Amino acid sequence: MNNNKSLCFDRAKRVVVKVGSGVLTKQSGLNTDAIRSISGQISYLIDRGVEVVLISSGAMASGIKKVGLLKRPDEIPKRQAAAAVGQAGLILEYEKAFALYNKKVAQILLTSDDLCNRKRYLNARNTLYTLLSWQVVPIINENDTVAVEEIKFGDNDNLSAMITILMEADILINLTDIDGLYTKDPRINPAAKLIPVVHTINKNIEKLAGDIPGALGTGGMFTKIKAAKKVTTAGIPMIIAKGEKPDILTKLFSGKEEGTFFVPKKEKLAGRKCWIAFTLKPKGVIKIDDGAASAILERGKSLLPSGIISVEGDFNVGAPVEFKKDDKKILGTGLVNYSSAEIRKIMGLKTDEIEKRLGHKPYDEIIHRDNLAITSECTI
Repeated sequence: MNNNKSLCFDRAKRVVVKVGSGVLTKQSGLNTDAIRSISGQISYLIDRGVEVVLISSGAMASGIKKVGLLKRPDEIPKRQAAAAVGQAGLILEYEKAFALYNKKVAQILLTSDDLCNRKRYLNARNTLYTLLSWQVVPIINENDTVAVEEIKFGDNDNLSAMITILMEADILINLTDIDGLYTKDPRINPAAKLIPVVHTINKNIEKLAGDIPGALGTGGMFTKIKAAKKVTTAGIPMIIAKGEKPDILTKLFSGKEEGTFFVPKKEKLAGRKCWIAFTLKPKGVIKIDDGAASAILERGKSLLPSGIISVEGDFNVGAPVEFKKDDKKILGTGLVNYSSAEIRKIMGLKTDEIEKRLGHKPYDEIIHRDNLAITSECTI
């Protein structure tokens, strides 16, 4: 597996680097030394022909210091205002740091709404492609100034996974304040051991991650594992490594053993199916029977009304909806051809009975296979 890891870095031509608050901040505000170090390493990779997209936290810490607040505010408007002030300082530090290596930067602030709309999703990708072709470093952060719960990514780990899939990057590098995923929290348990390679993200791995919280920012180790699950399912590897280690990026690209490497699935999802599976926010859940699950998972079929047992939530035609078998974990996500109210009326019926029940039949399928993405490793 180590050889596969080295191969991933040898072949990587486009990478996403996410740097967390634990690396970029210190007691007094932004850690400018870390910013300069990471900027230098990214510049080195660019000079070697690697395209780099940077996801950067740190705006809140910068803003808190500049405004003179003693701690992170509890009120949402104050947090958003502090992030707005801090974002300017954060991008200025990056601009100064990259200028030392004759590199230009571009600031991109996003909400999840920007990526849930297919047209805006593609527009964002085209803009990023253009910046990379100009050898300008895109620096992306969540638009905290306007983000509310409904349109938040949740954390920059999730945002980094979505951008990695959007850009069809070759690898996601998540730089944090510890060396990788451990068997226990290494900051309080000296017996903790680093896990160098994760082949499959199962419940045991998720439990390990859940026991290792983050000291700063909104994400801990668990959000990083969730990000790894998304990108590896999409066929893209991810690595978690310690961002404060000197020359960590150049060490990774030179084949040094650092961090925890998450092995990608062999089959890569198509771009549109990645968007359906990992970018859209599901509006409901459809419970299906064994026959429908077998048809979808084993034979690549569409979801028909005859295989549906129940529907959770209220949604309209075209909404992203998850589907599951029995009470087990989610099998995948798809775009529905019927509303939740219509599906409740026709579930369990054969396709030739739809028109009689509804008075019309625009589609045979509840979810067509072209609009259906399988995200689970479940088998029948």
